[in-house]
Amino acid sequence: MADRLIIFDTTLRDGEQSPGASMTRDEKVRIARQLERLRVDVIEAGFAAASPGDFEAVRAVAETIKDSTVCSLARATPQDIERAGLAVAPAARKRIHTFIATSPIHMEKKLRMNPDQVVEAAIAAVRQALTHTADVEFSAEDAVRSEIDFLVRIFGEVIRAGATTINVPDTVGYSVPVQWGDRMAQLIARTPGSERVIWSTHCHNDLGMAVANSLSAVLAGARQVECTINGLGERAGNASLEEIVMAVKTRRDVFGCDTSIDAAQIVPASRLVSQVTGYPVQPNKAIVGANAFAHESGIHQDGVLKHRETYEIMRAEDVGWTANRIVLGKLSGRNAFRQRLHAIGIDLDGEQAINDAFARFKALADRKTEIFDEDLQAIVFGEQEPSTERYRLVSLSQRSEMGEQPVSQVVFSISGQEVRSQSDGNGPVDATVKAIEREVKSGAELLLFSVNAITTGTESQGEVTMRLSKAGRIVNGMGSDPDIVVASAKAYLNALNRLSADPRVNPQQP
Repeated sequence: MADRLIIFDTTLRDGEQSPGASMTRDEKVRIARQLERLRVDVIEAGFAAASPGDFEAVRAVAETIKDSTVCSLARATPQDIERAGLAVAPAARKRIHTFIATSPIHMEKKLRMNPDQVVEAAIAAVRQALTHTADVEFSAEDAVRSEIDFLVRIFGEVIRAGATTINVPDTVGYSVPVQWGDRMAQLIARTPGSERVIWSTHCHNDLGMAVANSLSAVLAGARQVECTINGLGERAGNASLEEIVMAVKTRRDVFGCDTSIDAAQIVPASRLVSQVTGYPVQPNKAIVGANAFAHESGIHQDGVLKHRETYEIMRAEDVGWTANRIVLGKLSGRNAFRQRLHAIGIDLDGEQAINDAFARFKALADRKTEIFDEDLQAIVFGEQEPSTERYRLVSLSQRSEMGEQPVSQVVFSISGQEVRSQSDGNGPVDATVKAIEREVKSGAELLLFSVNAITTGTESQGEVTMRLSKAGRIVNGMGSDPDIVVASAKAYLNALNRLSADPRVNPQQP
């Protein structure tokens, strides 16, 4: 294992703890399939004990994924371990990831347990998990504020009990690279039986150092990094998978290890997670941002034109950036459409799903000269709705003139019954939302309204994200369309659908 770094992806668990990013079972399966194409070693599919919905989602991922290990998180309690074991049971490769807090403040204030009780609970949890799978990971929550002597003790005991991976999380994003690397090195050197396990790290990004801390741990001997696509996660997020992978790949001379990741699947994974969760990728985000391989400076442009490596340390195509496009119109067949979807990693289940997506494709082809791969992803993922959706846009017309107040007329269905509504507003989007609210009366608060162009040019589809809050629940809705006002209506109705669905439970995790 000295030259291989295990990539443990927790987008489906820790990533969905971002406000409004909770995913349905089908969405989790869709992302898990892309993570498998990415060749992620371990997929943490969720927290099986959090809710019946999360249990079913973890189990669905376990039934679907064949190549990656499927993992469920579990607190160090008998009930959690049992639920996790049942959820991952169908997986070809399965893991239970159990944890307990080890910092003095967490043990005293949250757990109300003394150190001896915490060690006993950890040992019992590992032993119970081993009755379900031989692959058991143990995490010390809030390890960054835990006493190192106590960490050495509890890690030694769980290794003796049979844990195969030891994870050291910076739960609150408090550490800095030199300190985190030193802590990891000390733990590996001092813990009895450390040579028998894989050492792992899980870093949060509150101070913007999650990737740096994770890489520092790798230099100190860690051979698993827990990370997420796009760095998604609660608060400021987690270590970014794409940055970890490409740092190790590009600077193997420094890190002395490599991953099994198919880097060409990084950008497709990034786009899919962004579309499903409603979290857009910032343009200057490393690796997957729209500007990641753009050169504005004349000096840089001249250098790149003469020899790419003067200013580029990676090739854009190596991480999945392509200029591929298809030009299909009304006479194009389903077979060509299906083949292109397959080529970019999208496989739809059933003829009805293909027919529905193909109909949306033809409708878009009437309005756009060129259809890009990004458009196809938006057609498939941006328009799929849960079968239990309550709200759906039927039609929209709006009038907006300079110096006049915009007016919007919206027709949409509520549980299959069409309603019509009209309102004015400060702008066409405001008028449209007010027209919808006039009938729905949701009382939700709009926290975020974001518009991004899916591709280049004025013909590009607009991708709109709307984040709503009501009674403590936060959801993200997304919609795409060449008409930004229509995309906004779709996004708002999508968010209302999520608000009307059964609430999800996301307990605080490491």
